[in-house]
Amino acid sequence: MNRSFVMFFFLCCSLFSEAQQKTVVLEKTDSKILDGFMDKRFGMFIHWGPISMRGTEIGWSRNHEVSQQDYDSLYKEFNPVLFNADAWVKAAKDAGMKYITFTSKHHDGFSMWPTAYSNYSIMHSQYKKDIVGELAKACKKYDIKFCLYYTVLDWYDLNYPIHNNGIKEPDPKADMTRFIQYMKNQLKELVTNYHPYMIWFDGNWESPWTQEMGADIYNYLKKLDKNVIINNRLGKGTHKIMTPETVGDYATPEQEVGEINMSNPWESCITICHQWAWKPNDKMKTLKECIQTLVGTAGGNGNLLFNVGPMPDGRMEDRQVKRLKEMGDWLKVNGEAIYGTKGGPYKPDSVLAATRKGNKIYLHLFKKPGDQLVLPVPEGIKLLKANFINGVKVSFTQEGNSIKLSIPDSLPDSICTVIVLQMNADTIGIPIIAKQ
Repeated sequence: MNRSFVMFFFLCCSLFSEAQQKTVVLEKTDSKILDGFMDKRFGMFIHWGPISMRGTEIGWSRNHEVSQQDYDSLYKEFNPVLFNADAWVKAAKDAGMKYITFTSKHHDGFSMWPTAYSNYSIMHSQYKKDIVGELAKACKKYDIKFCLYYTVLDWYDLNYPIHNNGIKEPDPKADMTRFIQYMKNQLKELVTNYHPYMIWFDGNWESPWTQEMGADIYNYLKKLDKNVIINNRLGKGTHKIMTPETVGDYATPEQEVGEINMSNPWESCITICHQWAWKPNDKMKTLKECIQTLVGTAGGNGNLLFNVGPMPDGRMEDRQVKRLKEMGDWLKVNGEAIYGTKGGPYKPDSVLAATRKGNKIYLHLFKKPGDQLVLPVPEGIKLLKANFINGVKVSFTQEGNSIKLSIPDSLPDSICTVIVLQMNADTIGIPIIAKQ
């Protein structure tokens, strides 16, 4: 056989094999499972690790505010003797949160469970207890869905080609094939030992990571548990929205409330203070900011993953726990307007957001819109009844496709007042309306 032909034949085979790898078929999560996730609306994000001893940002402060040598040695002193998984999960429960997402491993590479594949873990600290395992048990006890954060970059592992934030040139001695196997080994431990409801990936922006690697990990996880939910930070590209190329189940805008989207699920991750990890005297959001962030997210048809950073001794700050409890108290009164709802039909703005369920529309007033609130409605939709969520009636008139609500001099709730509109038909099919 002609030598040139043989070389051409094997080149074609190689290209065909590569093309196959780039068109991996993803077994997407069942839509009913995602609907159940979106119905929960409110979850707790927890960023925690040895770096809390310095009060700087997890991962990002390595080789910046904290020297690499100091950062990588902190685990030897880490001994959070006041950690109580029940207390953390109860704080989430009292806040009205339905799930918890915990940083099992952040960009610094430190594992918060007894992994068999690294000596850089909680079992090699002074504490020597399984943080992930304790949280999984507590979540089961309090009927909270347990989820795990896991990053695809690891500045500590020498097989990952980037060893610090800001480094541009990959280490030629690193081995991504070995690193991906390491990832799979760890992820198998997490899925088979702790059975997370969802895995929240991060760190997909650096050059060593590819779209194909993300698809491979997604499919690998689906073989371990076909029902596990996975966010959209495994592939390349923006995390704010879903695209046809997205690897994952839902979008993840960060430190901002996402845009209203009735087609694709999304979850905003936002901090209660400024920093993700604990920082002494970090400025905390007011109750009004917290509630209106939650309501604005639900009004856009998204979930809120609200972050707290525990202290180095294992406790959550009292002031943060108190603020979460205040959110829970608000939800005890207004929860029917948040949980299990869809966003809209009115597009959120600075005055109000809206949610809906069945034949009801819930208007969430952030401030008094004036003596009257005028709202358009589609042809054939009639308002039958209007009242504040506490049952007090709201006067209204309707002329054709326009509703006018009479607003009292002072709103019942200075944080966020909910008005319930009972319509003559199901509201879910109403298209998004920009309030006039």
